[in-house]
Amino acid sequence: MTLTEKINEDLKAAMKAGDSIRLNTIRSIRARIVDLSKRGTGSAITTEDELAVLMTAAKQRKESIEMFEKGGRKDLVAQEQKELEIISTYLPKPLTKEEALHAVTRIIKETGATTSKDVGKVMSVAMKELKGKVDGSVVQELVKQQLVGTQ
Repeated sequence: MTLTEKINEDLKAAMKAGDSIRLNTIRSIRARIVDLSKRGTGSAITTEDELAVLMTAAKQRKESIEMFEKGGRKDLVAQEQKELEIISTYLPKPLTKEEALHAVTRIIKETGATTSKDVGKVMSVAMKELKGKVDGSVVQELVKQQLVGTQ
């Protein structure tokens, strides 16, 4: 079952259950995927495209949570957190920090990086491999730690 099919099934289930938050969240994801399919390139939506839509939606929710917390809007924080939880069910299982560190260390060895000047080279490979599994800021932090520590 593709992600789009799963989203459509979950949309129907949320309608039947009367779960308005789940329904609205899934509708917004589905609308973004439909918009993406109508982009006019003539190519089918890839799994990476779907993942990018989900990651963007999750990132927006995280930013909203942060802003609402600063503004003292606990009611909106709770709603955004529920939406983020729903979106997270469609994302790949995130790696632990140890798993991410192992992957970054392997990528550093594969790319032959030795100094902090090689951060960009390592980051491009690491983000292609770890996209959707680890937050980019965590990857960047791990890469910098490893490369600065090797000097």
